[in-house]
Amino acid sequence: MISYLSAIFQFPHILHTLVMTNSTALPPFIVLDKMLSAWLLEDIGRGDRTTQSLFVADTIEGQAEWIVKAPGVIAGLPVAARVFHLLNEKVSFAPFAVEGQYCERGLVVARMHGSMDALLMGERVALNLVMRLSGIATLTRQYVEQIADLPVKLVDTRKTTPGLRILEKYATQIGGAVNHRMGLDDAVMLKDNHIAAAGGIGAAIKKVRHQIPYPLNIEIETESLDQVKEALLHKADIIMLDNMPIEMMKKAVQMIRQQDNRVKIEASGNITLETIRMVAETGIDYISTSAPITQSKWLDLSMKM
Repeated sequence: MISYLSAIFQFPHILHTLVMTNSTALPPFIVLDKMLSAWLLEDIGRGDRTTQSLFVADTIEGQAEWIVKAPGVIAGLPVAARVFHLLNEKVSFAPFAVEGQYCERGLVVARMHGSMDALLMGERVALNLVMRLSGIATLTRQYVEQIADLPVKLVDTRKTTPGLRILEKYATQIGGAVNHRMGLDDAVMLKDNHIAAAGGIGAAIKKVRHQIPYPLNIEIETESLDQVKEALLHKADIIMLDNMPIEMMKKAVQMIRQQDNRVKIEASGNITLETIRMVAETGIDYISTSAPITQSKWLDLSMKM
């Protein structure tokens, strides 16, 4: 009988099915391949002087495993598998952890087998991506756990690393958060500078409403109760309470619920692991923060042949 691991090594297509089943938030590879190829080219340059001096391409096979060196939530294994596959489609990548799984230090999370040159040339790009994404997923999970028993959702922001937004936002989903808009074309969000330039909340909403396509929503950033009243008056779909003290936030939530229960309420600004619970208890629908992306540390992993 063929073992589980042997089956994956002999039939690499099995890997794709097994891994992707647990990562439905990941964009299709037609979206990712150009980026992954560019990152490989950045690292390989005109050739891997070390590896190519030691091995003739695709002549010697090897096996390697990835080991977690610090506890955390794993994210990005399907991306790592694709990195190696782009270098050599015969490389088999067997995941021993599913996306979003919390792993203790010392756990083997993946094993790969194939051309030695492909394994060595793809090692750094693949590891960098998984360590970065796993770090984001780990911190996101910590935030989500603080509010898990409350009817509120954690959402990310557009404060992402240029070129990595799709994957970093994927990692927040793996950690348990919900994506805010992916880009400026996803939704209308009138922030303080938009409002000031347009001449006020009412003027901004009127101008935008005549320009945007159906069914985009209009979100308004507010910093005071007077701004909340104006946003309600002009029928905003989502009202963000930005950097409001807790007591003011409670009053704003009560005002919105009483006047228009259709409106979704988001809180943002200075959200930390220490304050997120208090913010969630005000009765809002969403809490947005950049912290899981901007303040996360990489989760340390290593590859051993």
